[in-house]
Amino acid sequence: MAQVAHVLVAPERLARWVDNFSSRHGAAALSSAGGRLSGLAGDGSAFTARLPFAGEYAGAADVAAFAAAAAAAVPTAWGVLLVRKGGFAVARLDRHRIVESKVGQRHVQGRTKAGGQSQQRFARRRDNQARQAYEAAADHAARILAGLRGPIVTGGDRTAVDEVLADPRLRSLAVTGPWLAVPDPRRGVLEQAAREACAAAIEVENA
Repeated sequence: MAQVAHVLVAPERLARWVDNFSSRHGAAALSSAGGRLSGLAGDGSAFTARLPFAGEYAGAADVAAFAAAAAAAVPTAWGVLLVRKGGFAVARLDRHRIVESKVGQRHVQGRTKAGGQSQQRFARRRDNQARQAYEAAADHAARILAGLRGPIVTGGDRTAVDEVLADPRLRSLAVTGPWLAVPDPRRGVLEQAAREACAAAIEVENA
């Protein structure tokens, strides 16, 4: 049974990535269709590469051309919003440069084994703490992303992100892929997430 893996590759590393793929599996025959660049190796392994920011590739079946399109797909103005129960990170970017950002942590208690009324009080307190964390994230996102015409990339916990984006001040934001699975947001996590948002998404099927 073929094994499927997903990787994110920066545009400047795509040529080397395809060379390594061909070294492992045999020379890859490239094709361009459906807005993607695909490769099929001699042993039956294959890959499909997609542009960042949900872009549609319409160029030649050529790695250099695809890499150039991936680099050009990064918007002039865009944002990142990462939210988990324990914290958030939001940034406004000019292509690869973070021009404004905020990272914050909020204490949200973990689960308890207590039962009865104690458990109910604990659950209410935990929900209140999470709601306050989401409100803080929404306040900073509304300030930093105000008037943003480009897309935003999101990640963290899907329920938490949905809670923040439900704020009326954020409903005009255009969310695009990829979804970023990140740990509790810190400055380093935010910077890595911004880099990953600009990478080509590749699905690899190893024969």
